[in-house]
Amino acid sequence: MRFNSPLPRRKARLEIIPLIDVMFFLLAAFMMVSLTLQKTETIKLNLPTAVAAQKNFKPEIFNIGINQLGDLYAGKERRTMMEIQGMLTNGLAGNTNLAVIISGDKLATHGRVIEVLDMVRRSGVQRVSFALEPPEE
Repeated sequence: MRFNSPLPRRKARLEIIPLIDVMFFLLAAFMMVSLTLQKTETIKLNLPTAVAAQKNFKPEIFNIGINQLGDLYAGKERRTMMEIQGMLTNGLAGNTNLAVIISGDKLATHGRVIEVLDMVRRSGVQRVSFALEPPEE
């Protein structure tokens, strides 16, 4: 038996807008937490070496060294700027993905390092890096 109520009966509704607001708040909170976790500091570890694996990929890297007097070295041999530029253009003809690493002495002048960098760029090399030593703790 069903009784009629003097108050009008309302149908129950599920409101989804507050649910969306809560989900956006959680998303923003997780994004903010993940941004603070970007800085990772690790301790020095002595990792084990692989015994069975073979290194079969060796990228072609061209090393240019600059000593404190401004002399240039390709590998361990002393070379002139023009010789190194010729070596780079020849190497770039065979491998368009040639990588160059410039390592300068602490006492090498900034101008000499920039001259070498300009020469490497004029040769057409796109992948250029500088070799640095990490600071001592």
